[in-house]
Amino acid sequence: MEISKGVEMLHLDYHGNVIHPILLKDQEMNILIDTGFPGQFEELRAAMGKAGVPLDKLTAVILTHQDVDHIGNLPEILQACGSELTVYAHELDKPYIQGELPLLKDGHLDNPPKGTVHDTLIDGQELSFCGGIRVIHTPGHTPGHISLYLKESKTLIAGDSMYSVNGKLGGIHAPTTPDMNAAQLSLRKYADLDLTTVVCYHGGMSDVHVKDQIAGIIQG
Repeated sequence: MEISKGVEMLHLDYHGNVIHPILLKDQEMNILIDTGFPGQFEELRAAMGKAGVPLDKLTAVILTHQDVDHIGNLPEILQACGSELTVYAHELDKPYIQGELPLLKDGHLDNPPKGTVHDTLIDGQELSFCGGIRVIHTPGHTPGHISLYLKESKTLIAGDSMYSVNGKLGGIHAPTTPDMNAAQLSLRKYADLDLTTVVCYHGGMSDVHVKDQIAGIIQG
């Protein structure tokens, strides 16, 4: 589903749990934001192809955080794309993604997905590609959780900092958020953004009075 020019929201169904990786594309870069659950590689590849980005044209992966439904297909993507691909994540989640530390919420897995993070991102960093991407460090769900503000389309990729239901933002998902205090403070970073659209990994897109919705959640 095209949200705006060069921004595609994918739909991957994992046993009834629909998740929404994002594809960003311009003349130079094709970027995948989050990779789905383990075992969804072929489904992801097909969804990317349908959105106009064959896997061999992928240039970067940005991981919002370490949870298994976000890093699940990273090993297969790295194997398929090789040295042409750059993987980005926040430094606080990097050791978990690389397998140096057990995943915070999925430490019970015998063989969790893992892969190299080539470049770390910091709060406030501006990535020049795809019309400009601002990195927002939004801890709470994990220590290194990031959100991404797409300047050109005024879109917030919220990761798991919030969820949505039928186009309405539902706030923070408490059962999967170990540090609720940090998560609530993180949402305040959204207050000054010029926003028209928010995409949550769980629940998808919200584009009706999103600033008012976020303000209401912050005031809670």
